[in-house]
Amino acid sequence: MSTEVATHVIPPKKGKPKWLRVKLPTGKKYTQLRGLVDKYDLHTICTSGSCPNMGECWGEGTATFMILGNVCTRSCGFCGVKTGRPENVDWEEPEKVARSIKIMKIKHAVLTSVDRDDLKDMGSIIWAETVNAVRRMNPNTTLETLIPDFQGIETHLDRILSVAPEVISHNMETVKRLTREVRIQAKYDRSLAILKYLKDNGAHRTKSGIMLGLGEQEEEVIETLHDLRSANVDVVTIGQYLQPSRKHLPVKQFITPDQFKKYEEIGLDLGFRHVESGALVRSSYKAHKHIE
Repeated sequence: MSTEVATHVIPPKKGKPKWLRVKLPTGKKYTQLRGLVDKYDLHTICTSGSCPNMGECWGEGTATFMILGNVCTRSCGFCGVKTGRPENVDWEEPEKVARSIKIMKIKHAVLTSVDRDDLKDMGSIIWAETVNAVRRMNPNTTLETLIPDFQGIETHLDRILSVAPEVISHNMETVKRLTREVRIQAKYDRSLAILKYLKDNGAHRTKSGIMLGLGEQEEEVIETLHDLRSANVDVVTIGQYLQPSRKHLPVKQFITPDQFKKYEEIGLDLGFRHVESGALVRSSYKAHKHIE
């Protein structure tokens, strides 16, 4: 690691730095939505993932929903989602998600999913049907689809393009050198090609995200930002990786606020429309602003 990077990180053995301390969510809007989630047993990534930005996002009318179950066919080293054999597809799920969004009166919804490599269509049909169901039941709600890579198969990507969500997102997660260790079954160049394909074939706005603190070097982060802009990605999120459990990849470093700010400035200079860069930034952070 270069000397410049070392001055902007803190070894994890010293414990979490103060800028990673999370305040409990508050506010009237949050309290109302929390009550609805509990009353109707609604499922959001915000609650199940204990997102640090839940109060802020809910206060702005944004929430994230995961479809296609909660068991993933992949076993990425950073991800806390269970891996194994998923359950059968719930074909009523699109209507259930749409109804949840209606009950919560969500203005901007982010949809995401586990990887379903076990399915012939890899879940892309449910993806498209969910977008359509949300649109029918919530015509004023805007949408971001945070999709898996569908193994780069264009037929599946075309199903997402055909329903035209306001934002199509696919996360790189990490730099090229660490991709095999962090994402295992994913490929850095394939993810870049997917983002470029989406933009070249009519996606209104594309988006990607990366985590820091896995041992990447500053020049590798900057290289990734250059690669994303070369793929005409519009929005990028940059956040701190936090270890879900002892079984997952360890945190190698805590990135300082000054370094996150530096990456934000570099990203804006490269031409991204929006750059969200900070320790607590997650993929859907300030997602409602990314359609502007």
